[in-house]
Amino acid sequence: MSLAESQSTCGREWPLVGRDAAMAELDEVAAQVLVGRSTVVQIEGPAGIGKSALLSSWCGRATSFRVLRARCHPLESEFAFGAVRQLFRPLVDPAGEDGQEALRDGTAAAALRVLDDRVVGGPPEGSDVVAAALSGVDGLALAVSARQPLLLAIDDLQWIDAPSLRWLTHFVRRAGHRSVLVVVTSRTTELRKPDPLVAELVHPTNCHTLTLEPLDAAAVRELAQAIWGESEPEASFCATCHAATGGHPLFVRALLHQAWIRGVRPTAEFEERIPTVTHSVLGREIMHRLSQASDAAVQLAHALAVLGDRKPLQLLAAYCEKGEAVVRAAASDLRALGLLRAEGQRFVHQAVRDTVLGTFSPEELGREHARAAQVSYLGGRPDEEVAAHLLAAGPVEGEWVLLVLRRAADAALVRGAPEVAVTYLRSALNQPLASAERGSVLFQLGIAAGHYDAALALSYITSALETLTDDRARQEALGVLTYSLLFSHQSPTMISNIDRVIAELSSQADCGCTDREVVLRVRALRAWMEYERPSARTLEPLSDAADLAGRSSGERQILALHAFHALRQALPAPYVRELVNLASVSLPVFSYDLYPLHYFVVQTLFYLDDLTAAERLHDELAQETSDKGMDIVVSALTVYQSALALRRGKVPDALAAADRVVASSGNGAVPYGTALDILRIDSLLELGRVADAGQVALAHSAGGPTGAAWERPLFLMCLGGLRIAQGDIRGGLSLIRECGHEVQEAGTVNPAVVPWRSKAAAAHLRLGERAVARELIEQELELAHRCAIPRALGVTLRTAGSVTGGAAGLDQLAESVDVLTRTPARLELAYALHDFGTTLLQRGDRGGARQAIRSGLRVAGECGATAIADRLRDRLHDAGGRVTRSSRNDGPALTPGEERVSALAAQGFRNKEIAEQLFVSLRTVETHLTGAYRKLGIAGRSGLAAAMAERTAPPPNGGEPRDAS
Repeated sequence: MSLAESQSTCGREWPLVGRDAAMAELDEVAAQVLVGRSTVVQIEGPAGIGKSALLSSWCGRATSFRVLRARCHPLESEFAFGAVRQLFRPLVDPAGEDGQEALRDGTAAAALRVLDDRVVGGPPEGSDVVAAALSGVDGLALAVSARQPLLLAIDDLQWIDAPSLRWLTHFVRRAGHRSVLVVVTSRTTELRKPDPLVAELVHPTNCHTLTLEPLDAAAVRELAQAIWGESEPEASFCATCHAATGGHPLFVRALLHQAWIRGVRPTAEFEERIPTVTHSVLGREIMHRLSQASDAAVQLAHALAVLGDRKPLQLLAAYCEKGEAVVRAAASDLRALGLLRAEGQRFVHQAVRDTVLGTFSPEELGREHARAAQVSYLGGRPDEEVAAHLLAAGPVEGEWVLLVLRRAADAALVRGAPEVAVTYLRSALNQPLASAERGSVLFQLGIAAGHYDAALALSYITSALETLTDDRARQEALGVLTYSLLFSHQSPTMISNIDRVIAELSSQADCGCTDREVVLRVRALRAWMEYERPSARTLEPLSDAADLAGRSSGERQILALHAFHALRQALPAPYVRELVNLASVSLPVFSYDLYPLHYFVVQTLFYLDDLTAAERLHDELAQETSDKGMDIVVSALTVYQSALALRRGKVPDALAAADRVVASSGNGAVPYGTALDILRIDSLLELGRVADAGQVALAHSAGGPTGAAWERPLFLMCLGGLRIAQGDIRGGLSLIRECGHEVQEAGTVNPAVVPWRSKAAAAHLRLGERAVARELIEQELELAHRCAIPRALGVTLRTAGSVTGGAAGLDQLAESVDVLTRTPARLELAYALHDFGTTLLQRGDRGGARQAIRSGLRVAGECGATAIADRLRDRLHDAGGRVTRSSRNDGPALTPGEERVSALAAQGFRNKEIAEQLFVSLRTVETHLTGAYRKLGIAGRSGLAAAMAERTAPPPNGGEPRDAS
């Protein structure tokens, strides 16, 4: 009985019949792809319906495409990019010239880590290997598709490994208007539990699904013709065969071939000898055939079922404990029984493998996989192949087991499949392990899990630290622990476990049971944890900075910690700057060994207002991480970029960076989520978009408490500012005072970090409570002078001038303008100029007021700060100045190109349509829109229509715009 879909039958191959309509559909889809519309096609149906036959036949005639094929297998469902490696292996082969050319295009490093079977080295330390892998293979596939339309054909999607599925879905999103066609086959009844990636891949919006139906009687007749050759099958005979099989291609072929073997002729007189064929009947027939086979043939069938397809003869012989000649003879027997394909050691259909595996009990199957693992290991098979059997076998004795699982995990991590690495290492934990081995495996698990689940990594690393005894391993584990803490939200139980481990390590350090570097690292981690949770503050005063020279990473961490602690306590800026300079001498790139050094350095530079150094460090880190796919770190750096932009007063840039983080995260959590919302709310308020800022605050509250404890008081201050902007001064003041209470409890008094006193004083002043406002601002002035950070002093002097009033207050406002002019605090300068000009106007100096207000309006325009610009325009009008057209529209005028593109975008045209209308490239459209957004002070297309309408509206009171006086 032959079940082959392409096996030689009576000297001929089974033809593909009854699929003309499906082939035409595929041709039609391919024609659309060739003109630049990437598409997914799913060919679905039950087992044996002919999906693979259709795919193979159609790929053979898709000559316009570069065809790359893969067939998934149940044993390879835990491989790291197993299907992807099948697809692209021809490209990394020395003979694959187009692939070699693509690799020279710049995708080599990341792509080869995924595709090369000879994995060498490890992933870049601290990198997000998942994103790096996706990006690398994307680059290779896109480079190939740029030279020739690309067809990716994947058989048996139901068994695809998770990393390959993730890449495939990711690539389909990116393919866009490229000539890329993805065709997959899948069994309708055997897909794994609902998978969101599968659902996205085959979603009707981007996937054309072909559901294969059984063959009709005419197609059955064509197959009968292929069997009996010149003998014309009678219609009634073929109708009987169709009824007996339901037109199911697998059953039809099995029935016809069996009839031919038994001497049946395709005529009416033989109709009674045609049995009904179903899956159960087919299974019984397979078992009947096996019962006729020799013992060696049965052993080979068992070997093929357990080991899987495409295995060398030597491995099959070792598993069967036979010579290779015996195995060849056994293969011939199975082939004669119609169970093996004509070429290679491969079952004719998955149904044969399923039937053979069904003869084993679960315990027997586990023992068979354990044996297969040992035979494969001794035969030098790849580690992941051996590991696949170990996963199916359960605990297996032998020192080699742990070695294989750990090597397979390392290879999976290098390829960018950390979930697969975790699967292997979890299996390793179930093996018999010594205590030291267990700690090492837990540490390796923490590193792997840290690439996609920081909370899971924390669990493993905390357990590892309780077991590890080697000081170097402890240092590395502390780095991974800190890294994971930076990017996760911890449960109370997890925090308790971490505290317990840190306390134990601290106790060992105090009694001299560990080396100095571990002591320093533990101190830095403990200090960082206490900063995250001020209520847990127990850190002793920092008094040993003079003894540190920054010779090791531990010393640099403590110096950075000293610098940040001194900054929070409002110690003089020169002293803080000296410490941070020592901490950041030859500051290396990101690595586990350095967390949380960068954290303290970037925070200190930020609040010192040394924005040039902060931006340089940001740029270096961004460049270092950009080609490593460190998505989590890149998101955190983009949050920092947003904060730096707002610190410089570049309001639209700050909001745009913050929105990029939100957009890239989808619905997932982002690092420093609360800080991100603070930046968005503050930026929106500066743009005058109070309602939008309120929506962000509502969404934040609905999401529940997030972020570290240090972010909470900053959010309270931000929320207070929002309430005041909404008209609720008393409610806003209450939130600001609560912020002040929390930061004082945490030991932060520097107004450069949290200027809550000046904000509260301004609110008290608006409520007529001048005495309380004066007390608060005097305290902040003292602290601002002590910390010697010009921005902090300038901001405090501005509020002090308003509180003090009179000539003394005017002097303080003038000093505020003078101090802020020499800082990068451009937005704060605009506010100071507003208050200074307003006070001059109140004192009757209209000329001086106009000069100050015009300067403020110019600065506000440069910042794109709509809210303060509106107030400055009102003051300029009050001072008798004329409001120019440019002053009504804040900032530089749009270029002609920006004007044309923005006008069309405001009308609802898409970027591609705009490019076609204006005969420019898509990139040019995107560049013009980016420039327009910045100049108009908006974050994106959603605000474009209103902004363009405002630009064309007539000036106040109608008539032509007035010239400035």
